[in-house]
Amino acid sequence: MESTQIKSGCDIEHSESLQPASARTPERTEQKQIYAAASFTAIERLPEAEIRLRQQCCLRQLAEATPEAGGLLVQGRTNVYYLTGTLAAGLLWLPQEGEPVLLVRKGLERARLESPLERIVRFKSFKELPAIATDAGSPLPKTLGVDKEGFSWTMAEMMASRLGETAFVDASLAIARARMVKTPLEQDRMRACGAIHAKVFDEILPSRLRPGMTERELALCFVEESMRLGSDGLSRSRALGEEMHYGYASCGISGIYPTCYPGPLGCRGSHPAVPFLGSSDVVWQEAEPLAMDMGCSAAGYNTDRTQVYWAGKASGIPDSVRRAHEACIGILERTLERLRPGAIPAEIWLDAKAQAKRLGYAEGFMGLGEDQLAFLGHGIGLNLDERPALARGFATPLEAGMCLAVEPKIGLPGLGMIGLEHTYLVREGSPEPLTGTARDMIAIG
Repeated sequence: MESTQIKSGCDIEHSESLQPASARTPERTEQKQIYAAASFTAIERLPEAEIRLRQQCCLRQLAEATPEAGGLLVQGRTNVYYLTGTLAAGLLWLPQEGEPVLLVRKGLERARLESPLERIVRFKSFKELPAIATDAGSPLPKTLGVDKEGFSWTMAEMMASRLGETAFVDASLAIARARMVKTPLEQDRMRACGAIHAKVFDEILPSRLRPGMTERELALCFVEESMRLGSDGLSRSRALGEEMHYGYASCGISGIYPTCYPGPLGCRGSHPAVPFLGSSDVVWQEAEPLAMDMGCSAAGYNTDRTQVYWAGKASGIPDSVRRAHEACIGILERTLERLRPGAIPAEIWLDAKAQAKRLGYAEGFMGLGEDQLAFLGHGIGLNLDERPALARGFATPLEAGMCLAVEPKIGLPGLGMIGLEHTYLVREGSPEPLTGTARDMIAIG
């Protein structure tokens, strides 16, 4: 792990030369020099080779999708982190030719500590972009690729008005496709996160969970234990407006409670404004399933897993519940046989759907009624919901290095949601399990 000390005060002052003279008073300058002279050490600084690899992959995808674009202008915070190593509030200008420039509104010193990029400058207005890019030797082209998913409508209109005749094309898909295939460093991050997931679900929770606890208490057991082992506690979502706080602990019919979240497991949640974790009013009863669909994150990377626990002896699990869970295991096993480089995600989904129908679960597979969803799994990494999805319309073949969460689930009226979920790394041969290998329900009694 590499660290660096902050740059000198004169470097910071030079980067602020665009500020009005009134803002650069001697007193203010002296305060900044004193602050900058302090010795700070970054928690981590990603290797320059890692950042270059990611940038080059994005630029290749951009050239294939929109060859008219002369580079990428990135604002989405997660995308900026992916391409620079720092979660900066600002913009990244990544040209097809020339050196990239990270433009920071606040946190210049931190960005210089954490990112290996050479050109990191302060900016305040989109009007400054052309001059800053030109000074860096990589002037803005006539057509820019932008991550439209990272811009609000207001910010996009403001930028367009400031940059005059510049044309903008959507580069969100190019960035998403680059991020689908994890670098070796990213794969190691995913493994470390998945190890936390497996230990909590398989080794720790069986001795902590008990019938009589509320959904919220059950969820907090996962929160406490995963954070104790190193989880960040933050799961970022790519979809606009989507949020997630760990996930759901759903007892009995809470597992089929209507939800607006794009996942098959239902949950009453803490409150209508915060429909996550679990309800303080719902108690886990004897002879009832508990479905825990909880995400885990470590060093910014996510894994996803669902584990069903049964309140009582394993011998007391009803045949209807046991058969549904066995059906989900069978669908998972068949999916893993096909989760190989070259496989088509849409075909994997259609095959799983057909298998569920043959087993008699067409109506409950991946949700009940209006809450039934047409997917089997999703990509995962820095975001909980990345490309590709195992769903209709996803025709790009799988590649080694992709990470996917596969989650066959079946809703049972009057009982709840049964099933499982694990995160896997696609590779030559069978996929690598990242969140453990347990597939059975765990009886607590």
